[in-house]
This record gives sequence, structure tokens and C-alpha cells, in this order.
Amino acid sequence: MNCHITTTSLLSRSHVHALRDPNWKEAMLNEYNALITNGTWVLVPHPAIVNAVCCMWLFRHKFHADGSLSRYKARLIANGHSQQQVIDYDETFSPVVKPTTIHVVLSLAVLRAWPIHQLDVKNAFLNGYLSETVYMHQPPGFNDPAHPDYVCHLQRSLYGLKQASRG
Repeated sequence: MNCHITTTSLLSRSHVHALRDPNWKEAMLNEYNALITNGTWVLVPHPAIVNAVCCMWLFRHKFHADGSLSRYKARLIANGHSQQQVIDYDETFSPVVKPTTIHVVLSLAVLRAWPIHQLDVKNAFLNGYLSETVYMHQPPGFNDPAHPDYVCHLQRSLYGLKQASRG
């Protein structure tokens, strides 16, 4: 039996508290920088009479297989519940993997004695472009001081949107 004692910062429920903790702040900066690098949005003036989707931060600890702390993970998600059908989206679509497919792949790996490893892909969801026009409020804690009233015109998908990317 392996036991590890590590000191981890508690999961934050607020971006205000998270930004005070250096571990969570670094995780938030990593996520924010990845979103900017991927061209996930463009800051624009808030168009009149347009719904701007809310967003929020989610925080998780990621662990190694032995239970030791791997890293702090902060994820910016859009609040799809604040989207309005026909205005922000027409159809919902969510790419999923069927359990049968996972079962077949794992069965092949066992039969052929292939090594099995966990894979954590950062920002894999953010590769697809949106076909709809979606505006989102700036991420909490990361408002552009030069343009505090601007909104994010989403170019790519974010977790939490009713519609997901398709390409």
C-alpha cells in the first residue's frame, strides 16, 4: 500500500480566492494563455441587443497513478445555460466515445500485451471553430483594463457551450 502525504491548496470555488493562491493563479494563467494562444476569442465592443454568455472558472487537482499530486488544473468554461436557442445556437452536438469502442481497444491491448497509459490532453476541445456567432463576458479576474466593457467574440469552442465544435 502506498501512502503519500502532500500539502495541496484546497479546491477554490471563487476566482477571487484562487488568484490569491500562487498554485491556482499559475493554473489560471496557464489556461488563459492557452486560450489566447489558440485564438479562442477576439475582444470586441459589446454589440447592442446581443446576449453575452457568462463564464466561470472550475478548479481540480490532477493526480499521478500513485496518488501523488501532478498539477493544479483551472478550466474556463462558458455557462451554456445562459445561451438562448436560435440566437446563440441552433443545434446541440457533443462528440462522445462509445463505451463499446473503449472496451474493444482495451481488450486488444490486453490480448496483445500492449502497455496502457493514461493520456491527459490539454485544451483538446478547443481546436474546432464555431459556426455561430457567440459572445461571452471576459473571464473573471482577467478583464482587459483598457477595454473593461468589451466582450469576447468566440472563434473557437469552449467547454460548457450548448453547441460543440465539429471540425
